[in-house]
Amino acid sequence: MTFSTLRIDMGAREETILKKYRTVAVVGASNNPERPSHGVARYLIEQGYNVIPVNPNEKEILGKTSYPDLSSVPEKVEVVDIFRRPEQVMPIVEEAIKIGAKAVWMQKGIVSEEAAAKAENAGLLVVMDRCIREEHQHLLKR
Repeated sequence: MTFSTLRIDMGAREETILKKYRTVAVVGASNNPERPSHGVARYLIEQGYNVIPVNPNEKEILGKTSYPDLSSVPEKVEVVDIFRRPEQVMPIVEEAIKIGAKAVWMQKGIVSEEAAAKAENAGLLVVMDRCIREEHQHLLKR
C-alpha cells in the first residue's frame, strides 16, 4: 500500500467515525477553557454529538456529568476520544474494548502503535495523531 492510498484510507476511516457514531467519551476532558480537550468537547456538543466527559478529578464539565473512567459511564460509548499522554493510552484502549466502543481516536500528538494494534485486533476503528475537531471541520467543507 502506498502512502497516498493509506492517506485516502485514513480519511475514509475518520469520515466513517464522524458520520456513523454520535456518542463520544472525551477521556482527559477539562473544565479549563484554555485546554484543547475543553474546546474539542464544546465543539462536538455544538455539532450535535453526545459528549461524555471522562476525568476522575471533575464532577461536571460543560454542564455534563464527568465520570472517573469509561467503565463508569452508564450509557453506550461509541467513540473514545483520548487526550492523555501516549504512555497512558493502553489502559484506556483496553477499557474501550471492554465496554464495547466502536472506535478509538487519539488526538493530535498522541501515538501508540501498540495500543492501536490492540484496538484494531479487537475490531475497533482507530485514528492516531489527528484532531477530531479539525477532521470534522474538513468533512464539513467537502
